[in-house]
Amino acid sequence: MHLESVLARYASVLQNAAMKIEHFALQVADPVAMAQWYVKYLGFSIARSGGEPTHARFLLESAGSVMIEIYRNPTAPVPDYRPMNPLLLHLAFVSNDPAEDRDRLVTAGATVAEDLTTTPAGDALVMLRDPWGVALQLVRRKVQMLPHC
Repeated sequence: MHLESVLARYASVLQNAAMKIEHFALQVADPVAMAQWYVKYLGFSIARSGGEPTHARFLLESAGSVMIEIYRNPTAPVPDYRPMNPLLLHLAFVSNDPAEDRDRLVTAGATVAEDLTTTPAGDALVMLRDPWGVALQLVRRKVQMLPHC
């Protein structure tokens, strides 16, 4: 009996360890325009889109492993992302050249929140805001943290 409970607990741990993030959602003012910008300038594709009332868009990142959902649900207020400290909420993107990507995205309508810095670990970081105020971090890691980057 004791062995069965240990095995059941172990099976439960293994099952829960397999959890994987499917998407992260943001309530935004204009999900249609924001989706178009993310597709054009950040390399996302639209995995699913919806109409009224939320105009939800599921945006698939280029490696095909994570999605961002953006929508405007009339039952909830749209947060004002612009005054938020980027350390509270940001989307981080791998960049081989953060300075070059910064310039390209600023030309496309992003703004610089914190310019290029290098961390004590040797990572190069730039913090931007997309045209809707959401913080975007561009990062070039000295030592890659993800296997597919």
